[in-house]
Amino acid sequence: MSDSSRALKTVTRTQGNNTALKDGRVKPEGFSFEFEEVPVLPQAFRRMVRELEFDVSEMALTTYLTAREHGVAFTALPIFLVRGFHHGAILMNVNAGITTPKDLEGKKVGVNRGYTVTTGVWARAILQDQYGVDLDKITWVLSGDEHVQSWQAPGNVIPLEDGKKIEDMLANGELPAAIGVSSDHPDVQPLIANATEVGLETLRTSGHYPINHLVVIRNDVLNKNPDVAVAVFNAFAESKRLYLEQLKAGSIEKPTAIDRLHSQVSEVIGDPLPYGIEPNRKVLEELIGHATRQQILRKPVKLNDVFAEATWDLIG
Repeated sequence: MSDSSRALKTVTRTQGNNTALKDGRVKPEGFSFEFEEVPVLPQAFRRMVRELEFDVSEMALTTYLTAREHGVAFTALPIFLVRGFHHGAILMNVNAGITTPKDLEGKKVGVNRGYTVTTGVWARAILQDQYGVDLDKITWVLSGDEHVQSWQAPGNVIPLEDGKKIEDMLANGELPAAIGVSSDHPDVQPLIANATEVGLETLRTSGHYPINHLVVIRNDVLNKNPDVAVAVFNAFAESKRLYLEQLKAGSIEKPTAIDRLHSQVSEVIGDPLPYGIEPNRKVLEELIGHATRQQILRKPVKLNDVFAEATWDLIG
């Protein structure tokens, strides 16, 4: 069977670790990627969750776990494309009387897009684990809906009023804090100062290194092509290897903030983007635990079961 007859309609945002796939230097054995560019990546997540529009898709981790619980017919590969720290994702209004994260209790806090957005899950986890915040004492105000339409929010999660914007409400003090928004208003500042340094310190002391995005494949594609999971995993792993070679050599022409973070992380743990279940078991179980405590996941999750069986022992 020729490569062209096993073309995979694929969406993934161009970034250092998959550049060699996008420019054709690396190809999956026995397959070819047909990339579709979706400028606003969460829109691709939504199209995949609701329409199964792609064969292979980058996907937010919590969105995937929620969709899987609700019966969406795709399965993940342990290719973790996007990771980072989320201490800087929480902004506050400096006039709102917030001196410590605990002061958010009893108040409303904005959340960009949906409650199941992975950045929000990790940011709330930081508030709970590192600052002792009781998340149930906060009312979470959402600016959008969920990718998984059948998911039901817990009682302390409410939609934004029609006609209002979280950024404006944060700037004028209607909301004392918000997660996942950006603002250049002088009264809006990070809740946690020196966020990157704090993130790196938590990595050094506790191994806290959140995963945001992985890769999913439609179940019918997996069933029809028993070799596709390994081929796709190996291609992404080889592309990442080439990127890390460049990163280590300092030969990336215009390093991004993400490239610089990867360099900082690599000084602590070596590979800043480990692929495979085993190197990531702790952080994956941590995310599942938080998503369960935050009432996003309602059924028990056995980690290996959420990944294609052919990839269980792969590390890249």
